[in-house]
Amino acid sequence: MDEDDRRLILATQGGLPLVARPYHALGATLGMDAAEVQRRLARMLDAGAIRRIGAVPNHYAIGYTANGMSVWDVDDACVDALGERIGALAFVSHCYRRPRRLPAWPYNLFAMLHGKSRAAVEEQRQQIVVLLGAACRSHDILYSSRILKKTGLRLAPGA
Repeated sequence: MDEDDRRLILATQGGLPLVARPYHALGATLGMDAAEVQRRLARMLDAGAIRRIGAVPNHYAIGYTANGMSVWDVDDACVDALGERIGALAFVSHCYRRPRRLPAWPYNLFAMLHGKSRAAVEEQRQQIVVLLGAACRSHDILYSSRILKKTGLRLAPGA
């Protein structure tokens, strides 16, 4: 990572500019063209220096006020394959595997669900129950009560 990469990370760690052509705006700020901004970001993605570039919506602001983390106790032999299927569902924003914390926490698969009502989220959960079938031993849903900080890595300006 060179100094221009570092400057690019500092310029984007709070998000991309909310303009029609964000890479052009970044380039103008950093003294490089939009193609160079995109090339550098792609290289950092490929190298694993940054994990992703994506939108982080405020679900509440767009009307999805019932947001719940569904948790699943799924057979370890098929959790990865089933997790991929759940993650591909249109109503799942993210899905991941986590270690169990027995005996109190038997869940190893998590999927975030969003709906305009709890009833809508419950319908989504039932679709997952059907998809998991006999591989699912138990499940629950933890509803959000507020938005938590949604930020990634932050570099200190002088570091």
